[in-house]
Amino acid sequence: MVYKSKIGPAIWVTFGILPGGLSVFYIANHIWDALAIIAIVAAFTVYLIVTTYYTIIGNILNVHCGFFYNTDIDIANIKSITETNSALSAPALSLDRIEILYNKYDSIVISPPNKTEFITALKAINGDIQIKLKAKKISKLRV
Repeated sequence: MVYKSKIGPAIWVTFGILPGGLSVFYIANHIWDALAIIAIVAAFTVYLIVTTYYTIIGNILNVHCGFFYNTDIDIANIKSITETNSALSAPALSLDRIEILYNKYDSIVISPPNKTEFITALKAINGDIQIKLKAKKISKLRV
């Protein structure tokens, strides 16, 4: 199963609306060098959006983000999943995130679009995963 990263409003504002407005300004003022830079940044942003996803195949969770990040996690080694809004750098396109603790000291922060469905899929493989979600969402998670 493939889960694309959720795309939060901060991504749309930072990499969509702001560059779009700047592009209009640069075109109106014939500032072609700056427009070229905006186009390169926009192309790279689209590339990251398209290539940030999480795949569950068998007992493996693969986390992929462009050419920066590609790792496999044995789902049997996942200890806990905690809801977070951490702004730390991560293969996640939204601040609506979960942190996955695995192995002895490893962790990763990701942002699947439907956290409940994603966690349910992981728990179906490893029922020992401890879940730490916000109180109002715990009742929705049935495993």
